[in-house]
Amino acid sequence: MASRFRLASLSLALILLALPARAQTYGPAHPEWTTPIAPFRIADNLYYVGSKDLASYLVVTPAGDILINSDLKSSPPLILNSIAQLGFHAGDVKILLISHAHFDHDAGSAEILRRTGAKYMVMDGDVPVVESGGAKDFAYPGDHYPPVHVDRILHDGDEVRLGGVVLTAHKTPGHTRGCTTWTMQANLDGKPRNVVIVGSWNVNDGFRLVDRPGHPASYPGIAADYQHTFAVLRGLPCDVFLGAHGSYFNMLAKLDRAASTRGGSAGESVWIDPDGYRSAVAERQHAFETELKHQQDAARTADSLTR
Repeated sequence: MASRFRLASLSLALILLALPARAQTYGPAHPEWTTPIAPFRIADNLYYVGSKDLASYLVVTPAGDILINSDLKSSPPLILNSIAQLGFHAGDVKILLISHAHFDHDAGSAEILRRTGAKYMVMDGDVPVVESGGAKDFAYPGDHYPPVHVDRILHDGDEVRLGGVVLTAHKTPGHTRGCTTWTMQANLDGKPRNVVIVGSWNVNDGFRLVDRPGHPASYPGIAADYQHTFAVLRGLPCDVFLGAHGSYFNMLAKLDRAASTRGGSAGESVWIDPDGYRSAVAERQHAFETELKHQQDAARTADSLTR
């Protein structure tokens, strides 16, 4: 009996470590990804033009505009309609950036670029995924979308400048190899504020953080990359907390609060949330560390049962 139990435990541990990351799907499981929401101003020159959860941001400058995230392959009409509702023009978008190369943030890039003629700038670690249309993603190679040429390959700390506005690209890898957290300054309530747009901090189901013989980590160094990411995020000054998904920064709850104050203007102090940022970073770091320990324990158990 004990022998059979040991064999069953070994088989389960090996299966869990070997499981690939499940392909992403959005369909009925994520209706908020495709549900429109009225676009709104966050700060003087920073606007939200995404869906109810998939975040896209428009940074307006005198020399043209910067769009962050093209979202799903089906998202460009929603994004471009939101830009038009705000009184801006798709043709003024000069630069397209992304938070990371997963299909829910970059699959619409080909259409956005076709409609705007913008230059596409992507962090180095995500360029192969973008240019292969998702085929070179370490976790989701089956999530295909139109491949796109990258005009400028970004590196950690690079600046994207347009019309006097500066966005800084912080490489925060783990979720993808080139996951990017964007920072900038924007005026809100008459004062310059530090804006942080988190790329991602999540360990998705199926991500392998540890090596096992025959079953390596999702990519070499992934756990160290996550650790680096949390160190970077902890060190960023943040007044205005944003992210690649509205759920990261409790967007809908903040919109409700904004609507109940000062006549409903969304571009107010409700977006100033340094405590919320620090709390979210700490919570996500704890979730990562818990998952890492779980996987390390499972690997040690499997190793001991093979001896």
